[in-house]
Amino acid sequence: MRLLFDENFNQRILRGLKLEIPNLDYLVVQNVGLKGKSDPEVLDWSSKNECVLVTHDLKTIPKFGYERINKRLNFTGVIAISSDLPIGQAIDELAIIFQCSNLSDFKNQILYLPI
Repeated sequence: MRLLFDENFNQRILRGLKLEIPNLDYLVVQNVGLKGKSDPEVLDWSSKNECVLVTHDLKTIPKFGYERINKRLNFTGVIAISSDLPIGQAIDELAIIFQCSNLSDFKNQILYLPI
């Protein structure tokens, strides 16, 4: 399962996750030409490239995800993490999700952390 980390995602969480999972398959929005792009564009790109989007944006990304579901536009999925979640807990929960899930588990789903 490949993850796409949103533009304003806490890089300390990403660094910790990479230490926990050395083979983490991930991309960052800024590194794939999506910096400054709209949320619908990011969701569309993540779906076309089979990445689950990981974000701290609890307001607009889920809204656009639900809009895609209502329009019957498939998307790969979203993991929405509260920016108030302690870094260690975010790392632990993401590690469990990454190691115990596959891409199809997230199709047209929005998962909020903490669980």
